Amino acid sequence: MEEQTIFTRAEHIRDVIRYISRFKNAAVVIYLDDRIIDSPLWTNHIRDISLIREAGLRVMLVPGAHKHIDRILAESGIPWERRDGCRITDDNAMPLIKTAAFDVANIVMSSLAGEHLTAVIGNWVRARAKGVIDGVDFGTSGEIDKIDSDTIRTVLSNGFIPIFPCIGWSLAGKPYNISSMQLAAQIAMRMQADKLFFLVPDAEISAKYFSLPQGIGLSPEGCIPAMNIDELNEFLTINETPDHSLNADEKELHEHILSIVRLGKIACTQGVTRVHILNSSLNGTLPCEIFSDLGSGTMIYSNNYGKLRPMERADIAAVLTLIQPFVRKGILLPRTEEQLENQHQDYIVYELDGGIRACAALHIHDNTQGEIAAVAVDETCAHIGIGPKIMDSLITRAKQLALDSVFVLTTQTTDWFESLGFKPDDIASLPEKRKQLWSPARGSKLLRLKLR
Repeated sequence: MEEQTIFTRAEHIRDVIRYISRFKNAAVVIYLDDRIIDSPLWTNHIRDISLIREAGLRVMLVPGAHKHIDRILAESGIPWERRDGCRITDDNAMPLIKTAAFDVANIVMSSLAGEHLTAVIGNWVRARAKGVIDGVDFGTSGEIDKIDSDTIRTVLSNGFIPIFPCIGWSLAGKPYNISSMQLAAQIAMRMQADKLFFLVPDAEISAKYFSLPQGIGLSPEGCIPAMNIDELNEFLTINETPDHSLNADEKELHEHILSIVRLGKIACTQGVTRVHILNSSLNGTLPCEIFSDLGSGTMIYSNNYGKLRPMERADIAAVLTLIQPFVRKGILLPRTEEQLENQHQDYIVYELDGGIRACAALHIHDNTQGEIAAVAVDETCAHIGIGPKIMDSLITRAKQLALDSVFVLTTQTTDWFESLGFKPDDIASLPEKRKQLWSPARGSKLLRLKLR
């Protein structure tokens, strides 16, 4: 087996181990669209939930029942309407709604039992009538009043998986139909969950259905892998009105995903660490999202998911590993541990979930010129805009130091540096000591960015 193949596989395994350690005992809420139950991938998703549970995460499940309720009401000839995302029915529909909701919950529980996991369906949600709003009686539709967090924690501590049907109960014991997506968000907020997942068919945040903020990083598949709250606000603003070119089904999906994004924003601002929107049509989307840097869907976050910071001595081994593929391709010159030790104050790194995913250095020459060197971005993160961010940071530092210009020496990435404003320059313009190190055999090209 080739050395590079071993290296790539080892890096993936290291990532998985790092994430398992990071999220052990983490509280996770997963919303399951009930259309997934009839999908050929249903057993795969249940198996993945089982693996997540075995990895030490504390899992809570909220199965939606929209499709099953539609079907049972239609079969019984009971009419309903939807308004503001709520189903409006008469009281005589409630027994059927309750039956459908608990049928779905029982399917989930039975599927988990097939993976040797014990789940519990409980009435841990107190609700009240939504009532009459602007003259409209919302009938059996309810609002979440209280969630019995203490009992849920006891269930989790006993090793069970709690399942929450979309039914809440009043103090008098009257049932109300509540939104499963809102329930998932409320549970995540009140349990201060580390992660909230929305597993929904065709949930893809890409240019196929949405207008995308300018300059936002994209995955190789063209989807937004992550948005912080500022980026999310911009995304919501430019997508307030659906694209008129979308057909009816696409518009419905557009609005459905936007409603999830809005819930994700609320959850993140109310203490949930991260919210993930996943396409259930992708096999393995859950473990990929949890145990890899870029995952498989779109993550909403409010904390420092990825950040630039000065390199520390403890990062040296990771930086040497990061630049190794670029050295092998001849893009970068090799560095030694001693060199990085002596120059570590010149370096910055990009840390993503505890892993070093990019680095670069600014070396000062003659107090007038800065050399940007050792620019490396892990190929798994090459599409999310880390490279320009790390360059902007070093250029800003150079301006703060009142340098006249910054330069790079490159053999294979001329076009990329030119896209950032660097211009070709003569090797003779290099500082004398740096010129002596330049190798005609290597033939690196000089590009320069003037700062004043």
